[in-house]
Amino acid sequence: MADPDVPRLEGCLVIANPRAGAVTEALITEVTERCARYTDVRVVRTGSRGDATRLVAMDVAAPHDGGLRVVVAMGGDGTVLEVVNGMVTGDRAADGVALLIVPAGTGNSNYRAHWGERPWQDAVDQALGAGRPAPSRLDLARVRETGELIVLGAGAGLTAEVLSSARDIPLSGKDRLKAGLEHAAARFSPYAGRVTVDGVVVHKGDTVLANVGGGRHRAWRYLVLPHSELDDGLLDVCVVGADTDPGDVPALLLGGEHVGRPGVVYATGRSVTFERTDGLPLCFEHDGELAPDAGSRRTIDVLPAALPVLCATAARPDRR
Repeated sequence: MADPDVPRLEGCLVIANPRAGAVTEALITEVTERCARYTDVRVVRTGSRGDATRLVAMDVAAPHDGGLRVVVAMGGDGTVLEVVNGMVTGDRAADGVALLIVPAGTGNSNYRAHWGERPWQDAVDQALGAGRPAPSRLDLARVRETGELIVLGAGAGLTAEVLSSARDIPLSGKDRLKAGLEHAAARFSPYAGRVTVDGVVVHKGDTVLANVGGGRHRAWRYLVLPHSELDDGLLDVCVVGADTDPGDVPALLLGGEHVGRPGVVYATGRSVTFERTDGLPLCFEHDGELAPDAGSRRTIDVLPAALPVLCATAARPDRR
């Protein structure tokens, strides 16, 4: 007998981003055929920035027949962010729709947060097949100053600078991000910063990086927030001060070994503010996108249980 808490499948909308690093027509066909084993499938290819948000918003607003409509985000973390923006109205996505990620971008850290390192084929089978779990409601966050949603996480300092460094590196995928972090770390100078969590200043002084989330990993391999949970209603924040040489950071992040070092703060809360206190602009990113003009201050607020997701049952498959 079917589990009454697990809604029947109404269909899948596959949002494929051909500009994502690993999206090919062959992969689109493979994903479509795999999903079609379990339910009706419609595939839409995006053509420009913002298409995924618009297309998903239209699909979510269309009449439902009471089942679960699955939106498959096929691309990287940027594609996932656009899809989520189409799913969320106000501070919460409606019931009756759920996100499923197929990793086909550069970092794919959202996929790792949901499914660990298992193949996407296994994830689709578990999410859509017999015995599938009910959607989990995971947390999101929002940038207070701009209203932008955050899915994976946000960062200031070194982990934002890497996005600039990686642009000119003639590599692709995760190797480009790795080389970009190492390049940025070798040249990075700490900035004068302050980090406040729920109204309490937890760090003030020279700052190498400040990250908040969300997912534990960034750029797939870097365990920036090793204690973060996706569904606890809290934001994890980690600040690395100038006691740590920026050049040592890439190796430390691989295993989460930065946590517990002198000058490193790890905390949780519902609201986190990053500031630059010397009057210069804050180098700030979220979900792998640099903010063009972040000013000197950014505040991130948690949105608890905002997003229905088809993911590994416990929503935290990868603890290392």
